Amino acid sequence: MNQRKKPFQIEAFKHKVVVDPKYAEKTWKILEHAIHEIYNKNSSNLSFEELYRNAYNMVLHKYGEKLYSGLVTTLTAHLKEISIHIEYNQGDSFLEELNQKWEEHNKALQMIRDILMYMDRTFVPGTHKTPVYELGLNLWRDYVIHSNGIQPRLQNTLLNLILKERTGEVINRGLMRNIIKMLMDLGASVYQEDFEKPYLEVSANFYRIESQEFIECCDCGDYLKKAERRLNEEIERVFHCLDLKSESKITKVVEREMIANHMSRLVHMENSGLVNMLLDDKYEDLGRTYNLFRRVDNGLCSIRDVMTSHIRETGKQLVTDPERVKDPVEFVQRLLDEKDKYDRIISLAFTNDKTFQNALNSSFEYFINLNPRSPEFISLFVDDKLRKGLKGVSEEDVEVVLDKVMMLFRYLQEKDVFEKYYKQHLAKRLLSGKTVSDDAERSLIVKLKTECGYQFTSKLEGMFTDMKTSQDTIQGFYASHGAELGNGPSLVVQVLTTGSWPTQPSVPCNLPAELSLLCEKFRSYYLGTHTGRRLSWQTNMGTADVKATFSKGQKHELNVSTYQMCVLMLFNNADKLGYREIEQATEIPAPDLKRCLQSLACVKGKNVLRKEPMSKDIGEDDVFLFNDKFSSKGLKVKIGTVVAQKESEPEKQETRQRVEEDRKPQIEAAIVRTMKSRKVLDHNNIIAEVTKQLQSRFLPNPVEIKKRIESLIEREFLERDSTDRKLYRYLA
Repeated sequence: MNQRKKPFQIEAFKHKVVVDPKYAEKTWKILEHAIHEIYNKNSSNLSFEELYRNAYNMVLHKYGEKLYSGLVTTLTAHLKEISIHIEYNQGDSFLEELNQKWEEHNKALQMIRDILMYMDRTFVPGTHKTPVYELGLNLWRDYVIHSNGIQPRLQNTLLNLILKERTGEVINRGLMRNIIKMLMDLGASVYQEDFEKPYLEVSANFYRIESQEFIECCDCGDYLKKAERRLNEEIERVFHCLDLKSESKITKVVEREMIANHMSRLVHMENSGLVNMLLDDKYEDLGRTYNLFRRVDNGLCSIRDVMTSHIRETGKQLVTDPERVKDPVEFVQRLLDEKDKYDRIISLAFTNDKTFQNALNSSFEYFINLNPRSPEFISLFVDDKLRKGLKGVSEEDVEVVLDKVMMLFRYLQEKDVFEKYYKQHLAKRLLSGKTVSDDAERSLIVKLKTECGYQFTSKLEGMFTDMKTSQDTIQGFYASHGAELGNGPSLVVQVLTTGSWPTQPSVPCNLPAELSLLCEKFRSYYLGTHTGRRLSWQTNMGTADVKATFSKGQKHELNVSTYQMCVLMLFNNADKLGYREIEQATEIPAPDLKRCLQSLACVKGKNVLRKEPMSKDIGEDDVFLFNDKFSSKGLKVKIGTVVAQKESEPEKQETRQRVEEDRKPQIEAAIVRTMKSRKVLDHNNIIAEVTKQLQSRFLPNPVEIKKRIESLIEREFLERDSTDRKLYRYLA
């Protein structure tokens, strides 16, 4: 049989355990004595194991309250004595004594906490009392730090130490750091109320006074150096002595008192403010200004606004100065120099800040478009660089120049005007063979295509195609007619497609008989090989090489324009000709003929003709003679045509009129595209949408857009709404 086992059970004592009524008092006296010994630095004679056991037993026998209250009383008494002792110390020894007593108190607390560990773990949580170590800190705060004789002295002593350091004296940073750490250990509120708050108030007052003194006697650059130094000093002091959380607070005080409150006065300071820094390229001062002003609200805005205003004002003076615009190449070079200058400033001083770069771009866009001739001048600048080339520079340097020009091109609102002029200048370079290199020309066209699309450059690329085709054509002409041409004059013809090249009026000019015959042979050859085509001669765009013999058999090869050749060859049969005779024989238009004769007779070193009477201007009664005494060191002599670099006022008006005519179909196309997709749209929205579509090439005039809308209504592409005249409908 299985017997059931009785469960194991612990029974209570049969008799009551009697505790000595004086046990608690005796035990506490032992512990109290130990605390006194610890504070008196006699802890080496104590048995911490026995003390721990006594404290353990008191808690075990329900005397935890007596133990805890006795601890509070004993610690309080000791701290009151310590407080009085600290108060007796004067001068520098005050902080040293406070620091020493704090260290001793900390060590004592650690020993007491070890002895009372069991109370800390069981009694304290159950009764929601303060743990031993924290209790010791609180009592130190209440009876030492917050005592009437210590609290104000401690605050003033710490603030005076900081003031001494600010005025150049050396202080005991290690001692200060220990005292500040004590305040932090006593709690964030103690550190903030007893030190940080008055520290910030005193600092604000100090920097308010100092900044006023500095700004009265320093220029902007020196003031900012002092402000930067003060800011760095405060950051360093926080790092070495204070709570790291104080850094943002004290830097805000310095920033407010030394920068924000004087921001406007600093940037506008006479002879040393921001404008002077910009003018003199003071990168270090500008960088310091940027780094300090970025710390305060609206600081960078104030710098940016002053910079923008300055750039716009100087740029406006540059593009509207009558003296500056006399030389288009120098005009554009100044723009590029200004752009380089501010690009360097933004890069070196403003850390490539995008907002400053945008401000620079908007400023350039503003003032470049104040001068309606900017597109023409930029094209002339390109023409100068690609025609003459840059002396002593590589192709990479040419690329750099072209990239800079493209920056200016992006600012143009009337890119189609630039296109008009660029096409004319490119045509002259290609036809005269004066381009620096085809690679450079094509590189710029690629850049323009990337910027504005294929449509912008399609005709420019067609010009290069025509030049290549013309080489093949002239080779074919000489291959088929070489034998019959003999040793007469040679002819090189560029056949240009009307749609790709700038439209030029067909200017009449009577060519010498031998050349006229050669031209007719080429015409017959070309029209015989190409059906349905028409040729018209552009003699105003040609050049010629003429061999001339002067006195004593001296021979030179003259490089001249076609017009100049026609004039010179008249002197094969005459030694003396009047202006009217030359005009009648050549039928060259009067303005062109006068420039032609001026270059042949009035330019020193190139005067193969003589003029009577001698003067710089050409009159209708002037007489011209072959200058038999002409001489030159070189065998080849290039005689340029005296011609204005810029367009004359009538030419400018004509170009503007052609541009306006070219814009009309573009505006109409944009209107139709918009209406085709939207079907119904009001007037203001059409204006906005068309402007948005075309602004990459030009900014259309709202009045012109309205005229184009009226034209489309007349041609029944659009119609007005019957009830709302400002509403338009697309007619499919």
